[in-house]
Amino acid sequence: MAGTDTKQAVIEYPSGIPELLKLSDIEFAHELSFLAAAKLYEIGRLSSGKAARLAGMNRMVFLRELDRIGVPAINLRDEQIEAEIRAARELAG
Repeated sequence: MAGTDTKQAVIEYPSGIPELLKLSDIEFAHELSFLAAAKLYEIGRLSSGKAARLAGMNRMVFLRELDRIGVPAINLRDEQIEAEIRAARELAG
């Protein structure tokens, strides 16, 4: 994220966790960032673009990676789905 204003969060964890998950410390840090971003996207707190930036990925890679953890890439609320269906019906006549 060079060239952007960033902050850093520190998360403490037991030293054996990365090894337990068969990840290096760096891989574990990336996975934590991705999982946090994915959850914030899933609950509607971040857009896919902002979540991708938080995860340190481009948007398309982020959206593809969501499938790995069972999070839908299209994240519409019930009201949004109903509005899209209404709009499609109006266009169809």
